[in-house]
Amino acid sequence: MKIAAIQHDIVWEDGEATRSHVEPMVAAAAASGARLAVLTEMFATGFSLEAERIAEVEDGPTSTWLCRQAAEHGLWLYGSVPERRPDGGRPRNVGILAGPDGSMHRYAKIHPFTYAREHESYDAGDRTVTVEVDGVRCSLFVCYDLRFADDWWPLAPSTDVYLCCANWPESRRAHWIALLQARAIENQAYVVGVNRVGEGGGLSYSGDSRIFDPLGEMLAGAARTETILFADVDPAEVVKVRDRFRFLQDRRTGAPS
Repeated sequence: MKIAAIQHDIVWEDGEATRSHVEPMVAAAAASGARLAVLTEMFATGFSLEAERIAEVEDGPTSTWLCRQAAEHGLWLYGSVPERRPDGGRPRNVGILAGPDGSMHRYAKIHPFTYAREHESYDAGDRTVTVEVDGVRCSLFVCYDLRFADDWWPLAPSTDVYLCCANWPESRRAHWIALLQARAIENQAYVVGVNRVGEGGGLSYSGDSRIFDPLGEMLAGAARTETILFADVDPAEVVKVRDRFRFLQDRRTGAPS
């Protein structure tokens, strides 16, 4: 399966303008044969903590746009959206995976970024989500979740590809790149990390989107410019790597009793 990582800029807190800006990139990804395209964290607004101003209801304009784009172009589309909760709780930073058949899968970011006080604006999610896309098992994460390997480890046996959309500041770009590669190596799975470029909320973003294979080799990468990265992922390669290097079995069986 071909995956597209769409590294894009964002018009700060302007969902309509950003959606219009990103549309041609989604179309280009589909035209190049991608079956799954990944956008960034809060891809329509930027990483704004003004939740009461920017958060949308479920099935609001941005999630509806994701579904419409997925159906129009015949591909799966993933990115995060600040969404209000039907139960009246604080909004959550929700990764949405929209399918070409109209399906929609939601993953609420488990780890709000407390360093930036995200937890004061958005509630944390409480469960992981894995979705099969064209026979490829994809587990969903958002930005700061990347730092918490213990949430990724339990999913490894049922995951071929980890998707992580982000707004990761340039000042910590070395962490972003190193952690993406580490998650691929230790879980013996593909990792697709997609980060924004440009400036927003007083921060600069260098992109540094990456696609790593199950051995941690970089298949695609780019920095500082809007672009689309492509890579082919194959569940059979995951099986092959895990059979040759039996690290996952050792991790499960080697823990003290």
